[in-house]
Amino acid sequence: MAKEVLQTHDQFLSNRTIPDSIRAHDHHTVGLPWIPVSTLWRNLRKICNTELFANKMLDSNQNLRRKKVQELIGQVHRSSQADEAVDIGRAAFTRTLNLLSNTIFSIDLADPSSEMAREFQEMVCNIMMEAGKPNLGDYFPVLRKIDPHGRRQRMTEYFGKILDLLDDIVNQRLKLRELPGSTTKDDLLDTLLNITEENSEVINKNEIYHLLLVLFVAGSDTTSSTFQWAMAELLHNPEVLSKAQLELEQVIGKGNPVEESDIARLPYLQAIVKETFRLHPAVPLLLPRKAGADVEIKGFTVPKGAQVLVNTWAIGRDPSLWDEPNSFKPERFLGSEIDVKGRNFELIPFGAGRRVCPGLPLAMRMLHLMLGSLIHSFDWKLEDGVTPENMNMDDKFGITLEMAQSLRAVPVSL
Repeated sequence: MAKEVLQTHDQFLSNRTIPDSIRAHDHHTVGLPWIPVSTLWRNLRKICNTELFANKMLDSNQNLRRKKVQELIGQVHRSSQADEAVDIGRAAFTRTLNLLSNTIFSIDLADPSSEMAREFQEMVCNIMMEAGKPNLGDYFPVLRKIDPHGRRQRMTEYFGKILDLLDDIVNQRLKLRELPGSTTKDDLLDTLLNITEENSEVINKNEIYHLLLVLFVAGSDTTSSTFQWAMAELLHNPEVLSKAQLELEQVIGKGNPVEESDIARLPYLQAIVKETFRLHPAVPLLLPRKAGADVEIKGFTVPKGAQVLVNTWAIGRDPSLWDEPNSFKPERFLGSEIDVKGRNFELIPFGAGRRVCPGLPLAMRMLHLMLGSLIHSFDWKLEDGVTPENMNMDDKFGITLEMAQSLRAVPVSL
């Protein structure tokens, strides 16, 4: 069924149903995930696919991500020396945020120990929660003017704070570029500004802001959430953690850092990430699609204008597709050709078809690098009183699937 929606009839089901909360700051008119297939959408997708997330670009700035991961290891090492637990959720979010900000801006957006990092995380979580909550205004358009739940008002505040921050960063870069003898940063922001200077009809300044907003909000939340679920599953299944550490020691060597170029040689680590996506897809219902015409699917007519949701969470736990679907078994992917790029519809955490997530290449690099580095550099144990059997594996729902309780674990240096 997912293949019918995302591939066979993709042409007629590629536009979005817009939650009223997403109309804040007119984000629905310029935000890449929400705008209809159009000239602007094609321009933004082309920029993402050929410039921002092209392998050549990501290869050229991987040293930025390497540096951030080494800083994360240093932070965790200090906790290890003090025998202190690490808040995996917060650490993952802050470092993911800085991995993104260094790839995009060549700067840290948040000090891991700062209040700003906590506030930014809360703001992003609130955005995802507000966008995912039921809203009477979505079902009764006449109520949109009064914003019955206050969702659009709150989203206006959250979006506004992030857009103001982005405005400051972009204006600082523009001033720097005007200085005599200034050199380019060769990061994603410079790439976007170069494109705008060459042809503002391709992407203008406002569209850059909203594209960056999407990258930060969606990228930091989904990547850090998946990382936290992966760590939770490894602590919940210590035999899997041991196998992964053995693979890393054999392939990378004890004491050597994990590099992005090593990922292809770590099939068990790749399998762990896939298994995490299967059980805990970052966006369990993907983003809502809207039928542009009456569409016949498996003998059922989807009427024009209907909202269509794809339940990736249910697909990942379907017993007709997976043996022991509720068990965390990365081995199921060893020797398998199944990947997450939208070609195998039993595993589509990034979606598929023309609306597949453009940030997939960067997200996969970041996930494998962070996860591989932390389990190669440290062993991990749960806090006193918590065991693999009784640890909290509950989730909470917004647009994204978060752990209900942030994971805490104690690192032990290897």
